[in-house]
Amino acid sequence: MPDDLLMPGQRIARGVSRLLRSHDFACLEEVVPKPGLRVDVMGLGPKGEIWVVECKSSRVDYTSDRKWQGYLEWCDRFFWAVPPDFPTEILPLEEGPGAGLILADGYGGEIVRMAPDTPLAGARRKAMTLKFARMAALRHHGLRDPGL
Repeated sequence: MPDDLLMPGQRIARGVSRLLRSHDFACLEEVVPKPGLRVDVMGLGPKGEIWVVECKSSRVDYTSDRKWQGYLEWCDRFFWAVPPDFPTEILPLEEGPGAGLILADGYGGEIVRMAPDTPLAGARRKAMTLKFARMAALRHHGLRDPGL
């Protein structure tokens, strides 16, 4: 999609997905792990690890959404992704189990702080991997057969 049609958060999500792809992760945007939660970017790594990235384009975007703590139970690592000029001091990087930090734009990104590893329980990992696979397959099918 052309840059001028993307919202700022969508541009950051695209850069994050490119970054994670360079680390051999498959990515999906706007994943719903459970009703009421929508993850901006979820990455599935080559060893089955699941990373969740919450993209915030501005201070207002960050302060208007406080659901991020609900994402922690659905991933092995949680990251904030923000543009380079974002005031990172307002992010709760040390709170709870902690979070990683990615600086990103529409073309790529950089992990500036690795998130702590908090491994998912086996049953949760299996459920999320299955959800990820089904969502990817259904989206692919929708592209191949949009009238269905």
